[in-house]
Parts: sequence; structure tokens; C-alpha cells
Amino acid sequence: MGSAAAADGTSTGRAHDTAGRRTLAGRTLLMSGGSRGIGLAIALRAARDGANVAIMAKTDQPHPKLEGTVHTAAAQIEAAGGRALPIIGDVRFEESVAEAVERTAAAFGGIDVVVNNASAIDLSPTDQLPMKKYDLMQDINARGSFLLAKTALPHLRKAADGAHVLTLSPPLNLNPHWAGKHLGYTMSKYGMSLVTLGLAEELRDERIAANSLWPRTTIATAAVQNVLGGDALTARSRTPEIMADAAWTILTRDPAACTGRFLIDEDVLREEGVTDFSGYLPGGGADGAGGAGGAGGAEDSVREEDLELDIFLDG
Repeated sequence: MGSAAAADGTSTGRAHDTAGRRTLAGRTLLMSGGSRGIGLAIALRAARDGANVAIMAKTDQPHPKLEGTVHTAAAQIEAAGGRALPIIGDVRFEESVAEAVERTAAAFGGIDVVVNNASAIDLSPTDQLPMKKYDLMQDINARGSFLLAKTALPHLRKAADGAHVLTLSPPLNLNPHWAGKHLGYTMSKYGMSLVTLGLAEELRDERIAANSLWPRTTIATAAVQNVLGGDALTARSRTPEIMADAAWTILTRDPAACTGRFLIDEDVLREEGVTDFSGYLPGGGADGAGGAGGAGGAEDSVREEDLELDIFLDG
């Protein structure tokens, strides 16, 4: 795709190139988390367009159980064709978030997109959930999403072609099952979704979109592997590239026309005419070939009907 970047590589804020094609070229994304999993997949999809991507994450050194650091993510972003800014920071703290926002704007000339990707998870029932874990989920999930979007707002308001806040959180599903199943986690994730609901209404006349994105099925990430279900659940999960392609689709839409929505990855791609999701089956989507550009159709023993429905969705 043609680049919308300025001659010096700074952000232009345009969601289309000179030929009118949808692209994130030259746009600047600031993402919380993103050193692995869904966040990294979204960053790499943007990088393939030539986007500027700032990753704010805590993972400075390799973790024995988690692949990737903010530095390895930055290297992959640049190898994919983007410009990267690795930032060691913690979304729980105002000073850290303010520094990340200002460093991103200074490096790339502005901010066009905020992606609230960082999230903590503990599915313990109420009487087994330590308050330390409860506080961590509230601080990272709900408060962190609010804080990052709030702090970036002055720069988002300057984006030439509108701006986006994309939060990885579920639809606000008031089926009592979900609150009853893991109340602490549900409160924190619905807090993220309320950020979407509130910002979309508050900023409706400012061409700043706020949307949430959630997967139809579980996604093969470290959380699924280490917390939710190990190898068995990972084998019934789609690859992160389906979320990356759905995020790209949302972020290249007109922010005035697509805001305040709680979107499901598969539905987003169906709206773009995608009907074949086999490229996102385990082992089938590692190159990101599926989705908005046409699914890869990889053969795999796992079938669509074998995939695990994600939490917060009623089926």
C-alpha cells in the first residue's frame, strides 16, 4: 500500500493513501502491552502498512514462562515494515502513562490510535480471589484503559483524519452467569467496556471513535495456555491474527461512522465479505494471510465446530 507518512516519517493521521486505499501507513499507534499475543499481532498488522507503533509494556527482560519482551516486539515491528518505539512502562501509574504518551507524540509527531490491550486475568471465585489480585485487575484493566485514553486525548484531538480508541474488552453482557462465574475479573473487563461506552458518547462530535473488540473463540495466547486450559484449549483456539485483521479493519474505518460498538472479530470480518476463516485455525494463520485480505484456507485437523467459544459470549 502507498504510504501516508510525511517526508520525515512523522504521523499524518490519514486512514487512506493517495489512491484512496485503506491503510495505517504513517499513522501512529500507542498500545499498552503488546510484547506478545494479540497485542503483538495487531502491532505487526499495522507495521505491514508502514505504521508507527509505540509499545508500552513492563516486560524488559525475558520471562521464563512468557515469550517476548518489549524489545523483541519492537524488532519484529521494524522487520515487518513499521517504525517502533519500545517503552518500559506500567499502565497503572499516571507518571508512567504520561511519559509514554509524550514520548510517542515527540517521536512520531502525534498519536492517531490508542489500543488498550494490557490486561490481567484471574478467574477465581469471590471467596478465593485475593484482594491483591482484585486490585491488580482493576488497576490494569479498568483504570489503566481509562488512564491511557484520557492522557492521550489532547493528541487524539489533533489527528488529521480522526482518531480511534480500541479496547480489547467484551460486550456488556448482563447475563448473571458471567458475574456469578468470576465476579472480580468480570467487573474489571466490564470496566474496560464502560470506557468504550462512555468515550464514544462523550467524543461523538469530535471524530474520535471508541470501540471494543472481543474474539468469538478463544485465542491461542499465553493466557489461554498458562491460565485457562493448557494445550487442550490452545488446540481449540484460533490464532491471534484474526484479532489483528479485525482490529486493522476497525482502525481504517471512518471514526464518525464506527464508534460505540462492541465488536466481535468474526463479525467484523464478515462485514468486509470474509466467509472463510480456516486460515485462523491452529497452525493456519501464523503469516496473517487470513481475514480481511482473504483467509488462507489451511488444512488442519481442528474444525470450526471444534473451536471453544470465548467467555462473556452466550453462544
